[in-house]
Amino acid sequence: MFNYFIPTAKGLAPLLEVELKELGIENTKQIAGGVSFDGSLEQGYQVCLWSRFASRVLLKLSEFKVIDPMDLYLGCSNIPWEEHFDVDKTFSIDFSGSNDEIRNTQFGALKIKDAIVDRFRKKFDERPNVEKRDADIRFNGRLFKDKASIYIDLSGSPLHLRGYRTIAGEAPLRETLAAGIVKRSGWKGEALLDPMCGSGTLIIEAAMMSLNIAPGSLRDTFGFEQWKKHDSETWRTLKTTAQVYAKRAVNDCDTRFYASDLSKDMISIARQNAQRAGVAELIEFSVQDAKKVMPPEELSTGMLISNPPYGERLGGFSDTISLYTELGHHFKEAFAGWNLSMFAMDTELLSCLGMRAARSYKFFNGPIECILKNYRISPKRTVEGAAVVEEKPTKATQQKTLETAEFVESTEDNPWGTLPPVIEAEADIIFKEVKQIKPAIYAEDFANRLLKNMKRLDKWAKRENVQCYRLYDADLPEYNVAIDRYNEYLIIQEYRAPKEIDAQKVRRRFLDIVSTTRYLLDLSDDQLIIKVRERQKGRQQYEKLDSKKQRLVVQEGPAKIIVNLQDYLDTGLFLDHRPTRLRIGKMAEGKDFLNLFCYTATASVHAALGGAKSTTSVDMSNTYLNWGQENFTENGIQGKHEFIQQDCIKWLQHAHEMYDLIFIDPPTFSNSKRMSDVFDVQDDHVALLTSASERVNENGEIIFSNNKRGFKLDLEAIKALGFYVKDISKASIPEDFKGNDKIHQCWLLTKHS
Repeated sequence: MFNYFIPTAKGLAPLLEVELKELGIENTKQIAGGVSFDGSLEQGYQVCLWSRFASRVLLKLSEFKVIDPMDLYLGCSNIPWEEHFDVDKTFSIDFSGSNDEIRNTQFGALKIKDAIVDRFRKKFDERPNVEKRDADIRFNGRLFKDKASIYIDLSGSPLHLRGYRTIAGEAPLRETLAAGIVKRSGWKGEALLDPMCGSGTLIIEAAMMSLNIAPGSLRDTFGFEQWKKHDSETWRTLKTTAQVYAKRAVNDCDTRFYASDLSKDMISIARQNAQRAGVAELIEFSVQDAKKVMPPEELSTGMLISNPPYGERLGGFSDTISLYTELGHHFKEAFAGWNLSMFAMDTELLSCLGMRAARSYKFFNGPIECILKNYRISPKRTVEGAAVVEEKPTKATQQKTLETAEFVESTEDNPWGTLPPVIEAEADIIFKEVKQIKPAIYAEDFANRLLKNMKRLDKWAKRENVQCYRLYDADLPEYNVAIDRYNEYLIIQEYRAPKEIDAQKVRRRFLDIVSTTRYLLDLSDDQLIIKVRERQKGRQQYEKLDSKKQRLVVQEGPAKIIVNLQDYLDTGLFLDHRPTRLRIGKMAEGKDFLNLFCYTATASVHAALGGAKSTTSVDMSNTYLNWGQENFTENGIQGKHEFIQQDCIKWLQHAHEMYDLIFIDPPTFSNSKRMSDVFDVQDDHVALLTSASERVNENGEIIFSNNKRGFKLDLEAIKALGFYVKDISKASIPEDFKGNDKIHQCWLLTKHS
């Protein structure tokens, strides 16, 4: 009899223990990280061949007490390694655990390696070589407190590597985890459909389970094949029996499997994987959108199972929320009477489905905690209080529709032949019907405040012909976001929450915000843009985020402004300076205008359109200066208009031209490599305005603004420069920022003799 330890992923140990008992192994015991048992060599082979949940099969060689590194070395030196492998074979050591003296796994593995090598040298005057990746034989050392256990790894490579999946999609499930999901889903052999199958792991594992195909029968090699105590005859008999049984089982299987994905490439990969697994003829693959997939025509019930994509796999958080919400609506309507099992890495996302789970199970995908939830979709719909069961159309009805409607049936859109796409696909009609249903994630307080703001601001925006404005700016402390409208687009900017706030609570609230906003404004996927930002620090708003280049031309008074909705934290248009830009347009007629820290030169556009004799726009960034020139081109502006790439402070010190109107909106703080010194607006504004005063004509004006909280203008120093000073902050705050009157401060400085 041998003692075995069978490690498995966290969450799978109960399933593994039941599986071992089904193999006839009786004295099992769950321990940390897996299951142990005493059994024969044949039973060890059976686990390698038949286990769907085991990560490895470890056979114990020795166990001894370890206080310090020398104990580990001496204990391993006493193991007869030469009885397990020859000196011409390569080996590797996996080590885990620690105690007070052995705190590093690499150090522990090194002591075992030294013991093995030294024993071979003493006996044969030769030593075997270590090969980390493709060793002939693998050993495993595990240390817990003062006890070390040394094992030979019979499996070799991890058992989740079945052999059928040579190419996987993005963020694939391990085969062992996929098998666990299928087992916990409650699937009993009914028709199974995965509408987002990826590389097909879930559906393939289910098909192999249905046919009772031994997962190890697909592998080319196992670690025990180079072991000197390997019983090749016993192994050959076990494997041959399993392979023969699998071939017969395929012909006797009545269960049908369906798998679809939006990606043609993934379907191709999934089909190839299924072919290698020997189950391809049981699975019907198709390319289609999960939000439009319909049940196979011949089925009235079955099970949906899926691991939907999330986050970056979709391209954005908003898209993820949208997907889960729309899946919930579609599944409830199109798959009434079916069971549903959904695996996700975020339980909050699953709440977007709008269904109550009957059971839930916790799993771990590597170190990441995940959740599996099982649902029963009601077999009935309620229409105006009457409970009805939807009837599928007859062939005669479909034929009549075909005769009266002008369309071409698409087998790709509807590969399982349920409903023909009459004028408009049924899934589209269903979604339109349910779109006004309040989502599962809905924040009542936030919704009321947003509706109140919309009622006030939408009328104002329409009256003033304003296309871009702020709808919400952290009005409620627990919903800490800014929401800006850009025509039909909405941008939600999440302020980074303090570290002491629970991350799960922050995520839940943000889900509330996004879901509620989408519902209230009836937004499509591409109309909602999500950004996360710190409270503005210096020119942090200029940092690049992405390169989607989603650009839009918006109208602001007489000006057309190009905005970029996704690539940067800010869009190229500071909404709170709208009144100031419009004021500049009215003040600039016949004047030479200077725009320092010009960003995308929007103020210069207004000045030029207002009749400025010339404009000069200065900024350190070529990107924004080019953007500014595009704004000028968009407005058809020609004439004396200059764009200068330089540090504004340095440029002022060497400039000779004089101006009638200067606009200065500096960053709060900057330590750019292009600047010779660090700039702080509080400390350096007097020096900045002193340099600017030398460039302004008599009776000329400077509009000076900044957004530093608590900023104090050195009034006496500015007056000493020969300026009349007028605080115009109140007049410069637009209607959509009235709730945040500290968004910026603004002064009008008029030069006098």
